[in-house]
Amino acid sequence: MKEERLAITHLGEDQTKYMNAVVPPVFMNSLHVFDSMESYALREENQAYVYGRAANPTVTILEEKVAALEGGCRAVAFASGMAAAAAAILAVCRAKSHIICMRDVYQPVKNILNQYFIPRMEITVSYWDGVDLNELEDLIQDNTDMILLESPATFVFTVTDIAGAARIAKAHNIKTYIDNTYCTPLYQKPLAMGIDIVMHTMSKYIGGHSDIIGGILAVKDEELGNLLKNTIRELFGGILGPMEAWLGIRGLRTLQVRLEQHQKTAKEVAKYLEGHPKVDRVYYTGLDSHPQAERIRKQQTGHTGLMSFVLKDDPQKAVELVDHLKIFEIGCSWGGFESLALCPLLYYSEDDLEFLGLGGRDKGLIRIHCGLEGADALIEDLEQALRAL
Repeated sequence: MKEERLAITHLGEDQTKYMNAVVPPVFMNSLHVFDSMESYALREENQAYVYGRAANPTVTILEEKVAALEGGCRAVAFASGMAAAAAAILAVCRAKSHIICMRDVYQPVKNILNQYFIPRMEITVSYWDGVDLNELEDLIQDNTDMILLESPATFVFTVTDIAGAARIAKAHNIKTYIDNTYCTPLYQKPLAMGIDIVMHTMSKYIGGHSDIIGGILAVKDEELGNLLKNTIRELFGGILGPMEAWLGIRGLRTLQVRLEQHQKTAKEVAKYLEGHPKVDRVYYTGLDSHPQAERIRKQQTGHTGLMSFVLKDDPQKAVELVDHLKIFEIGCSWGGFESLALCPLLYYSEDDLEFLGLGGRDKGLIRIHCGLEGADALIEDLEQALRAL
């Protein structure tokens, strides 16, 4: 934990380079100039900054911090989480590759597979429940190049045996990718469990203030890191902007204390909901009642502010409850200072729900993010909304 605190606060910063300012500046420039043609000719050897599409000093500070937090050799920052996810796929797969994807990964990741990689690159995709490792191994084909994971997944908080999936993948020379946004690098270390590529959406806990869009990948393999940075990102032009990087650095400084508060609040809210007579079930990794509690204890060191629950009543009552909430606002993201609520499955068809392994009542699943307003205020808000049903 000491190393993590130092990475969050000081790693990658050299105050002597910017007039001893305690906070690094935002390097807004697109261009870096040289004092001679010789120094320009040696730019790559000296790892000099040249042009903002390739690298930026503010972005580099953020990348060094995240790489250290994840236990990787390199992190590469992108303009959005989806830019990072797409870059990972492009770096690993080729035309006619086969991908195994967890059923409940982030929906836009499935969208880019279905709308671009399948029709444009003739990639094939097999979907996996994220739990049965025997099924995972049965899905592997000769051309399987990648396994896409998210753990915990953020509808019913399914948890994958990360180390087990990584072992199977390595035995077949398959690259693995995981969305680690929920746990952050503080509460889960996928690279240490054998995963090849770890992704974070920076609009969530790394940013923490709902004011940036960004994505970042962390890897242990230097060659893979160079491919992501110097080929995929530089040539496709998806680098994170310097202002967003600076805000990400700011977010990292308070990440630990924010997560502790999100977790403390969410545990109290989850226990309140679990004991409420109108609530059928609660999905939260911090509850002992989670069906995968033993697995969670093995690979997570903490929990954050996101959970979901289902009412005993008709799914339409979930809409009434969300509309009655006053502190919880209606929004599709999470991980910021504010509390949010949404019925993310409300417009899913029965086939969509069946694909996710869910039933009819799950259409009324309510996902909430517990922000920093305090447990008492959030429980009071939920109580008045539940009472109004």
